[in-house]
Amino acid sequence: MFSRIMCLLGVGFATSCFAAEAPSGELKDLFFGEALYYAHQGDYFDAIARLDAELWQHYGLDDPELDSFYFHVNQAEFSVGDFELSYRMHRRAGRAVEAVLEGNVDEAVRNEAAYRLARIYFQKDQPVNALHALERIQGRVPDRIRDDLSFLRAQVYMATGRFAEAAKILEPLQRADGYAGFAAYNRGIALLRDNEQTAGIRALDQAGQVRGTQRGTLAIRDKANLVLGSKLLDGDRPEEAKQFLERVRLQGPFSTRALLGSGWADASAERYERALVPWSILAKRNVTDESVQEALLAVPYAYGKLGVYGKAALGYGSALEAFGGEIDKLDRSIKSIREGKFLEALTREELKQDKNWMVKLRSLPEAPETYYLMQLMASHDFQASLQNYLDLEALRKRLVVWTEDLDAYEDLIAVRRAYYEPLLPDIDAQFRRLDSRMRLRMEQRDRLDERLQAMLISPRPGFLATAEERVITERISILEEQLKNTRVSEKILHRIRRLKGLIHWRIHTEYDQRLTDAHQHLRQLDGIVEDLRNQYTSFVRTRQAATQSYQGHETAIRQQRRRVRDVREPVKNLMARQGHMLETMAVNELERRRTRLEEFQIKARFAMADSYDRATKAQADREAKALAEAAKAKASSEAEERSTGEAEAPSEPPGESAAQ
Repeated sequence: MFSRIMCLLGVGFATSCFAAEAPSGELKDLFFGEALYYAHQGDYFDAIARLDAELWQHYGLDDPELDSFYFHVNQAEFSVGDFELSYRMHRRAGRAVEAVLEGNVDEAVRNEAAYRLARIYFQKDQPVNALHALERIQGRVPDRIRDDLSFLRAQVYMATGRFAEAAKILEPLQRADGYAGFAAYNRGIALLRDNEQTAGIRALDQAGQVRGTQRGTLAIRDKANLVLGSKLLDGDRPEEAKQFLERVRLQGPFSTRALLGSGWADASAERYERALVPWSILAKRNVTDESVQEALLAVPYAYGKLGVYGKAALGYGSALEAFGGEIDKLDRSIKSIREGKFLEALTREELKQDKNWMVKLRSLPEAPETYYLMQLMASHDFQASLQNYLDLEALRKRLVVWTEDLDAYEDLIAVRRAYYEPLLPDIDAQFRRLDSRMRLRMEQRDRLDERLQAMLISPRPGFLATAEERVITERISILEEQLKNTRVSEKILHRIRRLKGLIHWRIHTEYDQRLTDAHQHLRQLDGIVEDLRNQYTSFVRTRQAATQSYQGHETAIRQQRRRVRDVREPVKNLMARQGHMLETMAVNELERRRTRLEEFQIKARFAMADSYDRATKAQADREAKALAEAAKAKASSEAEERSTGEAEAPSEPPGESAAQ
């Protein structure tokens, strides 16, 4: 029982416990190896089922030491606990770990159990219970979980509002292997929530410059820069925000939001030409992304601010066309989800062979536009609900397979019965005859052994006479009886007495050697008898196995069939409820995206109309200005001509003019 409880402490603990028992690591049981194979493939259900079955059968054996599984039984008990924990059987694991905490175990083991219990509670979104579990840790902590324990404690403190304490714990973790960027990021968030703005910004800045090439490190670095840049941008500090946003990789998961924020940082400073650079890059990406959709409006907005109203109007028109197409896609997607095609796509077996199977859903021609759901599908709530649905689907398929397996077992039993029942009566008759003969020979052997043991105390040479000597002695006795009343020469009687004495002499003088030989032959006979007994036992077991292969299984199969039938209906109902929940979550997300696009459509229409008005007005102003300039030029030209004509005309005498 204790080993069964201890198995739930985790993979690292189980490995260390078993290392002392099987240092060689040699696999001696194929069924145990099969369970490990399924576990390494991530199929923990099959791994647990196989190990539980093997453990149940092993403990039911009369001689478990003869079973090859005996060499792995301790490791199997630890492993099945690890597999149950990996299969998210948190309630069962929590009770087992609680039993360890209450048991008489080593301090390090108890502390590790408390850590794992706290982790279970934290994964179940129960930070208060996790905090209580952490408070039970006192004394020595194993080195292998020291950093993990500190990080978990900081996360629990943050979840319970103790941000200052969390920041204090995370500070030394920034130098620990594997926690550099994560510790700095979480410390920055904790400081910001504790109203330590300067220190929080400094910590996020440090997390945004952490070195490393692993995907997790690169992602946390981009996220830190994005969070810090977005915060500074919201705080009306665009110049500072831009330098952090520009650190984000262009091909990372946070690149679209960083490009959008970088453009808004320039727009806040009225540098619209510079804002067009990141927005134009972003607008060429997949239109289903929310940041891209906003960029489709931001690009013409920047052109409008620059006074290029015609290009702005064309940009708004392109955005309207894109939004209309996406709204149609969303309508088809919502219809497809309500028809059940979304759940069918999620349960495709060929997609699950790839870790990125959710991303590949959108490549299916009949699947809904799941790219709109990537953000939702990456969330913890959706993933937990989805995994529950997939587990139910897997269980439903297994119930169908188990029903077919029971049918196959019944067919197999019928075939065995048809084969063995005609043969067994004749075999049993032969066995009874052989058994009676064997019992007779065993009784004869026992009598010989008793006589030989008695002869060690009371010698009986006559018992060891050979068959020939017995025949000759019998014939001599008969001859003496016949010659008793007959006159025979003394010479013949002397020869008879001489022959009789010779046999008597041989029997008595060779008695010791014959007794030794008899014991040796008896020992040889014992070896033959042992072989005969082994054959007898083997036959009995084979006979029993033949009978048991088709008898006595009807009740067990009937019970298993009833259990499978009783489970199928609840599984079906649970799948319907869980599937409806997933569909509701997906439809709500798509409707939210559609509402947002409809709002963008309205903005784009007004902005396009305004841009057209401004473009038309600007064109009219330019034309009016051109006409005014032309009229002015014409008037100026006419005035110049008039002045030129007056200058060239002959002047008249003043007197003549007056006389006229």
